[in-house]
Amino acid sequence: MKLPHILGSDIAGEIAQIGDYVGEYVSGFTVGQRVMVAPMHFCGHCVKCLAGVQNQCREFTVLGNGVDGGNCELIAVPAASVIPIPDALDFNQAASVPLVFVTAWHMLVGLAGVRPGQTVLVLGASSGVGIAAVQIAKMFHCRVITTAGDQAKLDKARALGADYGINHYQQKISEEVRKITNKEGVDIVVEHVGAATWDESLRSLKSGGKLVTCGATTGPTVGLDLRHLFARQLTLLGSYMGTMGELNEVLGHVFAGRLKPVVDRVFPLSEIRAAHEYMEKSQMFGKVILTP
Repeated sequence: MKLPHILGSDIAGEIAQIGDYVGEYVSGFTVGQRVMVAPMHFCGHCVKCLAGVQNQCREFTVLGNGVDGGNCELIAVPAASVIPIPDALDFNQAASVPLVFVTAWHMLVGLAGVRPGQTVLVLGASSGVGIAAVQIAKMFHCRVITTAGDQAKLDKARALGADYGINHYQQKISEEVRKITNKEGVDIVVEHVGAATWDESLRSLKSGGKLVTCGATTGPTVGLDLRHLFARQLTLLGSYMGTMGELNEVLGHVFAGRLKPVVDRVFPLSEIRAAHEYMEKSQMFGKVILTP
């Protein structure tokens, strides 16, 4: 990454200008139109991109990570990344959707193959991915268990549809899961915390269960007993964002109101340092938004 670098993966706003070559190939965009931006960068012409699996492109990265992002007043993006948003969705809501909802959708639907009636454990109920995963699993009529560090966050997760909540500071996750599932375990674990919860996540799986992970917030190095893996026939799945097709698929459910964005707090862009300090305290439930 070169410095200076602009952060910010999720963007919503108005089209300020349309590039000279866009009009020839893309119709329907107008200056002033309300849109969001797909939070991903990819080449668009390799074998993976042409096959519709952009997140396997060699150039793939998250907007604001490997390339400059949206914490700015103006940004130029490819027309293929621009998605119109309905009037019912304000900019703060729209800016809280793309990255976490496509990530959770790819994890649960694209990789784990979630099915109605399954039991899903979602780590970190108050995180963006956690909030999206709880709602997606409930939309598939699953029984959802989630975790958080205090009762207020667990109550908010219940309001989103979670059936059970585990306080990971006061309770051992795998023991509570066994109680809830009558010692059976869960079909799917949505894991993005990393080292701090890895062992508990594995222990929470039933035989033949699937753990899908997209993050390592508490550290990337974890242990694995291969005997436990093959004897219980577990599946470990690594997940990185999602595809453009999956993004548009999950956005259809958001735009229809079946999945709901959750905004915790809004800061002006001029107070970006305060916004990051607020995030680092892990007090939020939902997304933290910056407004230029």
